[in-house]
Amino acid sequence: MIVDSLICSRLDRDGIEEIRAGGVDSVTVTCGFWEDATESLDSVVRWRELVTQNQDIAAIATTAAEMEEAQRDGRLAIVLGFQNSSFLQGRLGYVEAFADLGVRVAQLTYNIQNDVGGSCYDPTDSGLTRFGEEVVAEMNRHGMVIDLSHVGNRTSLDAVHASSLPVAATHANIFELVEHPRNAPLEVLKPLAERGGMIGLTTYHNLTRGFIATPSDWAEMVARSVDLLGIDCIGIGTDSNQRGTDEYREWMRKGRWSRRPQIGASPPPGVAPSQRPDWFTGPQDFSALGEALAGRGFSATERDQILGGNWMRFYTEVIDTQRESAPEWKV
Repeated sequence: MIVDSLICSRLDRDGIEEIRAGGVDSVTVTCGFWEDATESLDSVVRWRELVTQNQDIAAIATTAAEMEEAQRDGRLAIVLGFQNSSFLQGRLGYVEAFADLGVRVAQLTYNIQNDVGGSCYDPTDSGLTRFGEEVVAEMNRHGMVIDLSHVGNRTSLDAVHASSLPVAATHANIFELVEHPRNAPLEVLKPLAERGGMIGLTTYHNLTRGFIATPSDWAEMVARSVDLLGIDCIGIGTDSNQRGTDEYREWMRKGRWSRRPQIGASPPPGVAPSQRPDWFTGPQDFSALGEALAGRGFSATERDQILGGNWMRFYTEVIDTQRESAPEWKV
């Protein structure tokens, strides 16, 4: 089972076929960044309509078992996720409502502070708020993955300890290997890993500076990550944005909250941008990652873990187990 734990592409049929061409069996998509509850519902509807129109090659999966079923059918398993908690609009009950709609992954914050906690770019991270503590518990209860990508370090650590289930950083690297505020430090990742959590190592060039020019460079970063955290918590989350437009990138970075330049994960002024690799241009090149791992000396068993097996173990524990029980209001 090959898993990409996060992309931000707005897919169409060509995009789905690109992902399948790379050998990926399951991918978590981004339904929204800054959208409120109504806009987020619209997004979920659009994803459902896309899959309905392309059900010969794709299916929305809400459990690990459904991901495996889609793989057997030759279809891409699409897991619905959000890169922010703005879709809750301050309403705790919306966690269950969106879980019932099939949403299985939610990032606590995006690029600024919200009512749940602080972001990785905030000069001061407030930590998990009282509302955030309740959101974490409710996400646990309804089998929704708590994603700490883009989340501030103090808020992340609070969430690791507050959660009764393993949590994840679906698309980040280790800060001690690549110093960037979007990457997570070992002080967060070690307790995350000790509790069964996951980190999806990314191929995004600005977050892999010094480890992205060649496949062997990227595989070296993976090897060092395994040395630091152990292999059981390591997966891949490419953060691919297939055919993304400048307008879409501006929406990601600024939403409606800013009129100032926002650089997102780009390097600050005066720092040369990292070059996009020619060997990995998108999910259609995912197979190159497995080849790179093999070249670095990872065994077939270890490659299976990193490429998807670890994510499937995590999904089974976090998503499947919690969704087995019927809600209290149901007959």
